Amino acid sequence: MSNQEVVILSVGGVRFVTRASTLQQFPESRLARMLNDDDQEFKLVNGEFFVDRDGALFSYIMDFLRTLQVSLPTDFSDYQRLRREAEFYGLYPLADLLSQEHLLKPMLEILEVHFSLQEMQAFFRIFGSCSTTIERLAEQIAVFAGQQSGQRWSGPFPSQKTLIPLPLERPSHHDLVFQCGTEYSAGDQFVARYVSIKPDNRKLINGTNVLGLLFDSLLKDGFRLISARTVAIEEKVECYSFERMKRPAGLTVMVNQTPGSSEVAQAKRNQVHKRK
Repeated sequence: MSNQEVVILSVGGVRFVTRASTLQQFPESRLARMLNDDDQEFKLVNGEFFVDRDGALFSYIMDFLRTLQVSLPTDFSDYQRLRREAEFYGLYPLADLLSQEHLLKPMLEILEVHFSLQEMQAFFRIFGSCSTTIERLAEQIAVFAGQQSGQRWSGPFPSQKTLIPLPLERPSHHDLVFQCGTEYSAGDQFVARYVSIKPDNRKLINGTNVLGLLFDSLLKDGFRLISARTVAIEEKVECYSFERMKRPAGLTVMVNQTPGSSEVAQAKRNQVHKRK
């Protein structure tokens, strides 16, 4: 059979249409041998290969063959059943990955925003269980400083003024610190700090407005607010806790040699045949 030919499979009554080349990604698998009439488990009926297995789980098998990645929904739980299906089809690289559930299951990510409003200044400290999220937030959040006359707490960014970008404080890989608002400098001059959060282009000086924009960014990024509490009454520090289920990155199988050719794969294949 040409590897460009269209192949139709009926798995447990669910119909799949693919190319022969997709099924031949792993030449020693049962799906590849099926195309050469080398496996009696697969019956050719009216031009379709029929196999009495789980059709819903086979959709993940097909996704793996097309992408060489294991990427499962966040609510997926049938790891053992899917691994059993992978072993049935002789896809041992997939079965090996499914045996490492801890790499495939989504992880709960926690993030806290500490917010303090003191006179004309607002202070922020963001803690995150995932350092990658904090790194991304550090790239999104920018702080600018400049001189201005009068305490314009809620005034817009004066476009005629030159602002100097300020670095965010990074006490550790898991938190970042920044502030906005105005503080006394000399005479009637004040140092103003503006905050911008990408992709929004506005430069905000009002702490409440910055907090609202930060919340909006986190919610759009998949977080949900689970609690709000006051952690320091004297300093007026409020803590907002967020969480989200972080989907793991798809694990990729590299096909550098003929899959199934190793002694380990051969032994696994023999074990599966003995159980049938």
